[in-house]
Amino acid sequence: MIDSPIPASERSIGPLSRMTRAALLAFYRQQGWRAEGTPPPGGRYVIIAAPHTSNWDFVYFLGLTEELGIEPHFMAKASLFRWPLGGFMRDMGGIAVDRSGNHDMVSAMIAEFARRDRFALVIAPEGTRSQVRAWRTGFYHIALGAGVPMVVGMMDYARRVGGLGQAIMPSGDMAADMAQIAAAYRGVTPRHPARGMIDFAGDAR
Repeated sequence: MIDSPIPASERSIGPLSRMTRAALLAFYRQQGWRAEGTPPPGGRYVIIAAPHTSNWDFVYFLGLTEELGIEPHFMAKASLFRWPLGGFMRDMGGIAVDRSGNHDMVSAMIAEFARRDRFALVIAPEGTRSQVRAWRTGFYHIALGAGVPMVVGMMDYARRVGGLGQAIMPSGDMAADMAQIAAAYRGVTPRHPARGMIDFAGDAR
């Protein structure tokens, strides 16, 4: 089950969310980060948020997407959308998903893409800030099923540069496409390099 977000142009951001967002953006601008990259044409794509090794990634990614003019959406467990965080999560672009039982999140997100003219979905394929041996590949199956490109989203802490890199249209040959994604991330330094992913060829969704 999926709780579809209201597009930013059609929703009213709450005052607490507005103040929190402003404070986070002000902090981001003080850190000396620089945004680079351009969203692909069409306005519908999956952003690969990697490497994801720190809670600070959210703050910097918020600032980078603001600079690039992107209104990103992300999936989060439904329990986070209850009071008192629910309004803030939705204001930030969150989509509540039910992870219990046999709910098919891949199909749900493909359907979400089908009903929207513009939709930028951010997915952290590591699924955790701790070290993992392989990525979950749900992001790949969503992009393939929706017929949208995967965009390399990166935050290079060594250079304090982040934003959007290469856009890769899934071909159906996951091994080849993953190799291309892996090449795009070479040289990108996460906040905690020791927690970086070891193997790009995971198959868990």
